[in-house]
Amino acid sequence: MCYFLYIASPLTLGEVRSMLPTGVVADLASSHDQRALKAIHPAAQTVALLQVGRCSCDLVRPRQPDAREDERHLRERYRRSAVSRDETIKALERHRRTDRPRATMQDWTRPLASFVAEHARNAGPTMYYLHFSSQPAALGALSSVHRVPVTQVLSEPEGWLQEGTPTLVSRS
Repeated sequence: MCYFLYIASPLTLGEVRSMLPTGVVADLASSHDQRALKAIHPAAQTVALLQVGRCSCDLVRPRQPDAREDERHLRERYRRSAVSRDETIKALERHRRTDRPRATMQDWTRPLASFVAEHARNAGPTMYYLHFSSQPAALGALSSVHRVPVTQVLSEPEGWLQEGTPTLVSRS
């Protein structure tokens, strides 16, 4: 289990990718997840998954230098979710996969907030959805959209995104 951050954008996948901070990648979400997010944000042309490595954890939680301390939060979430030991091990292996050595890990909250703000200015209202699960697929029914202005994203780079609630970011 890891965090997975989806974007539902009025732009094409290529345009989204061109705006991302170096080190963040965007890949199309599954067709099921695309339908789920487009149902609540019809202006979206592209629904993608934003990741650093194999998950989105780095985008919402700075990694700790000590791997065991870094994974403590995830292990606690798995325990509360009654995830099997095998599934926990697979999820932690995915979380550990990254192109950069641990020593060069960075805090992605501010670069993500800058991307979100720039994207809203250029593309218009864009939806983000933060999901915690064992894999990036099969979103359930979504509702109750939380609306956030760009000013809040920039002033609260660690607090604007709510897990499990679609968040629509707009210029005003």
